[in-house]
Amino acid sequence: MRRFPLSLGCFAIALVFLGARASATQELKWAGDPEGGAPFVEADPSDPNKVTGFDVEIAELIAKGVSRSPRFLFVPYGSIDQAIQRGTAEIGLSGMEDTPARRAAMATTIPYYAFREVLAVRDADAGALRRLSDLKGRRVGTLGGTIAYEILLQAERRHGLEAVSYDDDVHPYSDLLLGRVDAVLLDNVLAERRRKSMSGITVQPAPVATSHYVGVLAPRNASLRDAANEVLRTAMRDGTLERIFRKWGVWNDDQPALYAKLIARQPVPAVTLSEADGSIGVATLSRWQASLRYVPSLIKAAGVTLVLSCLSMAFAVTLGVLIASGRVYGTTLARLALTGYVELMRGTPVLLQLFVIYYGLAAVIRLPAFAAALLGLALNYAAYESEIYRGALEAVPVGQLEAARTLGFSERQVLRLVRGPQAFRIALAPMTNDFVALLKDSSLVSVLTVVELTKQTQIFATNLGSWVIPGTMCAAIYLAMSLPLGALARRLERRWRAPTG
Repeated sequence: MRRFPLSLGCFAIALVFLGARASATQELKWAGDPEGGAPFVEADPSDPNKVTGFDVEIAELIAKGVSRSPRFLFVPYGSIDQAIQRGTAEIGLSGMEDTPARRAAMATTIPYYAFREVLAVRDADAGALRRLSDLKGRRVGTLGGTIAYEILLQAERRHGLEAVSYDDDVHPYSDLLLGRVDAVLLDNVLAERRRKSMSGITVQPAPVATSHYVGVLAPRNASLRDAANEVLRTAMRDGTLERIFRKWGVWNDDQPALYAKLIARQPVPAVTLSEADGSIGVATLSRWQASLRYVPSLIKAAGVTLVLSCLSMAFAVTLGVLIASGRVYGTTLARLALTGYVELMRGTPVLLQLFVIYYGLAAVIRLPAFAAALLGLALNYAAYESEIYRGALEAVPVGQLEAARTLGFSERQVLRLVRGPQAFRIALAPMTNDFVALLKDSSLVSVLTVVELTKQTQIFATNLGSWVIPGTMCAAIYLAMSLPLGALARRLERRWRAPTG
């Protein structure tokens, strides 16, 4: 009887010990994108399973300050806000910009680094292209959904330049050297990194705008945000942040002034503009006003999607018919070559094919982005179309072909008058399905700087701080394009259906 209370007491002590231990080792999940590279977050060269960079050290600093252990989660840069909102991670740290939209929709930390938006140009243009106003009629690249992109959208209206959106910060500068764009607008950290690794680039010293990097948390984690703010303020006072940024070679004279304001708890604006008018993004507008503002851009992007899809499908159908005919009527060598092409295009990702055509072949032929996107989609879908048409050609009854030959038809006449029309009826339904699929796959061409419907929607959602309205509008536009196509296909099927009985 006396051993039972003793066992209960031991059990209770063990639970308390385990609970305290679990609390002591509680994780702080933070999201970042190592594809952005140093000095933010990158794979550790000595151990690819680890990450390094100044945002990694800041995550460790915050985790230690709140008595947790940091745990890194890979999230693509453009999806970090959404991942934080849904609870995948608690804080996002990967060069996250301090925008009005983020301040309105998220619980952002105080800024921990001030950066300047700067223009990078080719060395030969350094004397002529110093400001946005010098770039009339020229193409300027940047990352989509960033402060720099919003500034360029304003500059399109004010100065007549053309904003070109990229999904990463490497290809804008490589395209600058190739002559595909005339300038790049990004923050000074990225610009200086590329200038050091790529010869032939000049970074103009005059800033177009200034902003900051912040940590991003969900509104429900405001208490964690407040704790992180105190950790950052302490690190500003004792020089810890300065040591981190000096280690990564990005410390400059902009930081002490920022830290002095934050330590004194003075307000700091999200963005300060030098060469742009008005506000950045749509955070100051209501959701309805913001939606109305983006409707023209979405319609324009939908037009790009529709034109690209129609042209690509027309090319794919023509090439697919030729491939199918070659595989049915060609020589052994021709059939082997065409079969190899079909298997190659079907066996490799279309995204890889787009990269190869636009970036991989740039040293041989510099195709415009739209032309490269059209060619990539057409060549890929031609392989699938050819299989549909080959199957349809072989589905025509042999008896009908023999009857046509008995009547004296040549093989070309048999194909044109007997086999081809019947095969087209068979292929119509799957061909329509492929067109709808191509309409949606056209979203992949945003990697080639083509701003189609999905890319424009992503930019809208990033600036609005929510996917609900942009996603709904995007889906409605896609349905408006695809449903009439399906109805037309069904009407053609009924009209061209082979007579029965």
